[in-house]
Amino acid sequence: MKKLTVFSLLFSLLVAWNSSAQTKIELTHQENAPIISKHIYGHFAEHLGKCIYEGFYVGENSTIPNSAGVRKDIIEALKELQIPNLRWPGGCFADTYHWMDGIGDLDKRPTIVNTWWGGTTEDNSFGTHNFLNLCKELGAEPYLSGNVGSGGVQELADWVQYTNFKGKSPMSDLRRENGREEPWGVKYWGIGNEAWGCGGNMRAEYYVDIYRKYATFMSNADVDGGLYKIASGANDDDYNWTEVLMKNIPKSMLQGVALHHYTVIDWADKGPDIDFNEETYFKSMKQSWLMEELITKHTAIMDKYDAEKEVDLIVDEWGGWYDVDKEKSRGVLYQQNTMRDAMIAGMNLNIFNNHADRVKMANLAQTVNVLQAVILTDDEKMILTPTYHVMNMYKVHQDATLLPLKFNSPKYSYGGESLPALTVSASQNSENLTHISFTNIDAKSNHEITIDLNELDIKTISGSILTSTSLQDYNSFNNPSKITPKNFEDYTLKRGILTVSLPPFSVVVLKALQD
Repeated sequence: MKKLTVFSLLFSLLVAWNSSAQTKIELTHQENAPIISKHIYGHFAEHLGKCIYEGFYVGENSTIPNSAGVRKDIIEALKELQIPNLRWPGGCFADTYHWMDGIGDLDKRPTIVNTWWGGTTEDNSFGTHNFLNLCKELGAEPYLSGNVGSGGVQELADWVQYTNFKGKSPMSDLRRENGREEPWGVKYWGIGNEAWGCGGNMRAEYYVDIYRKYATFMSNADVDGGLYKIASGANDDDYNWTEVLMKNIPKSMLQGVALHHYTVIDWADKGPDIDFNEETYFKSMKQSWLMEELITKHTAIMDKYDAEKEVDLIVDEWGGWYDVDKEKSRGVLYQQNTMRDAMIAGMNLNIFNNHADRVKMANLAQTVNVLQAVILTDDEKMILTPTYHVMNMYKVHQDATLLPLKFNSPKYSYGGESLPALTVSASQNSENLTHISFTNIDAKSNHEITIDLNELDIKTISGSILTSTSLQDYNSFNNPSKITPKNFEDYTLKRGILTVSLPPFSVVVLKALQD
């Protein structure tokens, strides 16, 4: 009995030593470090489930307070988030959407059957004017996905003219007839979506020719710097797709190449949104971590043809995707948002930040009521998810200069496999404020970090943390504030050395002041 007690004590000390072993991070200020584009913090709103209708849009006659039919509480929440851009109308829906069906008198608009998402009939009451006016109110750049799959070249060219042309033309005249004198000046345009799949099941070589054709007839007039044209890019590790696009589309016609990667453990069995175990959680983290490898390898291909980095990588669909509980569902692809989603958000945003030399835009899927949403609604009720809070904490990196860092992450191990437990990114803004964001995905262990900040002459630290008692915790309509950011004080700063203790499954953002 005594020997067992001694052994247990020694084992406990060993575990405690391993869990508290320090990880040293080297952080430097480089003259040519890239700017972390604010557009990395973009969002996505597809006509899917209750994202648009009964989400964003309730109609002007709704008893829910609204601005031109869009919920005021959602507008205010997204303003607080400082969303830089919003992608619409899809997704798969984009290649079945005909924009002219969504303009003009409401009672004269044709209906559309959403064949991709639930087979529901939509009345086209939310259209181009609604979306672009919403973006203006939010202070966000609109990112329009053009219909290449079922729409013609002229249809897309007309949409560009309708939204952007100042002078007299058939489309600008039509815009004025519909109540909008000045154009919106839409800069960001996706030329099709998932052309390898729902956008037409095309081969890369075929899509290249389609892209070049559509891009040719999209006028750059009346937009400062011209249109920013984004090609439908690869799905996950389809590196050949990126190779074919970069090799065969002239850089003069191409500003961005998309990449889609979802955190899905198995497309045939995605697992539950709430009632998951640690095994499922670990598999989710493994799939989320794949983003680092995908960006690195797609970037290497882009570098072969574009060493000057004139073409951007656009991760315009990312996030967690789980099986829908049909008994609890509030619409197609509705899912709850737990601390697992906070880990996915923090990890991916750190990855994007650290690849800011090539990644210039990303769009979380999706904004309201669908997949890894930042907002959930139930009639008049609205809640902010853990993912919302991570995005709000990380917004300090928008348009700040990346501070490159190096470190060897401790491991998060489960079932004989290991992953890096930590992702970290840092930046310094125009006011010389330094921000450092940490995500610890380890389900069980604290991890202690040290950073030498003497080069930056840091004097004062403050911070916030997002965590909870269980990975499965979430904000509900009955308890909307179960998971919210709290003040973080588990750090020390002595002689320029910052020591931080990160709890299990936590997101921490520190602000460092020079005086």
